[in-house]
Parts: sequence; structure tokens; C-alpha cells
Amino acid sequence: MDAQTLRAQVFKALHEREGAFVIPNPWDAGSAKMLASLGFEALATTSAGYAFSNARPDGGLTLDDTLANVRAIVAATDLPVAVDLENGFADDPAECAQSILAAAAAGAVGGSIEDATGREDAPIYCFEHAVARIEAAVAAARSLPFPFMLTARAENFLHGNPDLADTIRRLQAFAEAGADVLYAPGLRSAEDVLAVVRAVAPKPVSVLMSGGLKLTVEQLSEMGVKRISVGSALALAAYGEFFRAAEEIKTSGTFGFTSRSMPYAKANQLFKG
Repeated sequence: MDAQTLRAQVFKALHEREGAFVIPNPWDAGSAKMLASLGFEALATTSAGYAFSNARPDGGLTLDDTLANVRAIVAATDLPVAVDLENGFADDPAECAQSILAAAAAGAVGGSIEDATGREDAPIYCFEHAVARIEAAVAAARSLPFPFMLTARAENFLHGNPDLADTIRRLQAFAEAGADVLYAPGLRSAEDVLAVVRAVAPKPVSVLMSGGLKLTVEQLSEMGVKRISVGSALALAAYGEFFRAAEEIKTSGTFGFTSRSMPYAKANQLFKG
């Protein structure tokens, strides 16, 4: 069995076992290696985190940028890697499908397609078009010689439209279209999470834990959530500490941040293996 097929089977099994698992989001190969060293079982890329590391805003990446990051992260660890494909980098369903195939060719064993357009004037695709895009992505995923876990994302809550009923309607349609995992980032309460889990059962649900939602892994698991993402939260934590450290040097001329830094020897050892 080749390495990618093995990773794909491991990733699929994570979605089938009891309880929830955390799929943290590295923004580059180094952060991926650090997460692997802590014992996480799978990784998912963050479009925002990688964009920031390239001095771009979220949404500023190309498909080629994203695939280069996937290849680097896949090479850095033995873990299954899922890729944040944003809106598939295309409006057209057929082009979304091609993005799935390109992600698989880069080494990913899962990926997400969202129903956000990237346009301020019309941030969410109309229902029928959103479903057609997932149908095409599912067909592409099923054409692969290994199980590719396709996540369908309903983005209302991230784009100023906290319409739970429409979000659930979309997730149910995505499930019917064959998506493996359903994801509505930005849910605001435990009640919202429970409503989504119940509405699409028995399909696995992914939940984003990087904003105002204050729940634990244990609580989410008890609610029936299968997968927990942190989106750009780890990247923002790293950049936040970096910015505070640099700000201390510039504003006070002190170096107190060094007492909080990871020891050089520990960091160096992490990247030797």
C-alpha cells in the first residue's frame, strides 16, 4: 500500500471511531512538524495562516500557492493532511472539481469547499449553485483511488448572515450530494452546534473553535461533533506573541519576552527528526 492511501485510510477511520478528534491547523511545514511532535493524528491547512505568512490577507492565495503549502506539509510529517481549498478557487463546479484532484495530486487526503464567493457584494453562492459545486467536488473525490474526505462548508455565519435555518438547509443538501463531512464555521452557541449535528446525522460534523464559542473537546464530543478545527487561531497566537515581543523591543527597549520563548535547544531538536 502506498503512503497516501495509508494516510487516507487512517484519516477516514478517524471520522468513523467514537468521539471527537482535534485537527489543528499548521500554516507551514515547521508548525506542522511541531504539531505532529505533540501527538495530533491529522492536520488541516489554514488559508488565513498561510496567507499571513506570505504577507497577504486571507483570500489572497492562489491555488498554486495552496498546493505548494500542502506539498511542504505532507513532506514534513507522516500525518494525514486535509487542505483548505477556500471556494475551490473558482466559481464553476467543474473547476472546483479540478481543485480537488490537484489537492490529491499534491498529497492531501481530504479537503474543503466552501459556499463563499469571495465577493463583498454577494458573499454566498445561491443555493442551487452551491449544491452543484459540491456535487462536482464529490464526483472528483470519488474518482480517486483512495478515500478522499470531502468537507462541505456553509459560510453564512462568517459573512454576516447568522441564518441557522438556511445553513442547515445547505448542509443537508451537501450531505445529500455526497459530502463526507459537514462544516458551518462561526456557529455561536452550543445550541447551534447541536442543531447542526442533529440535522445532518449520521454524517460527521466539523466545528471551528477559534472565536467566541467556548466549549471543550469533551463537551463537543458529548454533543456528537466528530472533528474540531482551530482555523487560523494557532497562527494568530504565534503572530500575536511575535508582534508583542517586537513591540516590547521597540517601545521599551527591553527583552522580557525571551523568558517566554521556547528554548533554542528544544526547537532545534524538534526539527532534527
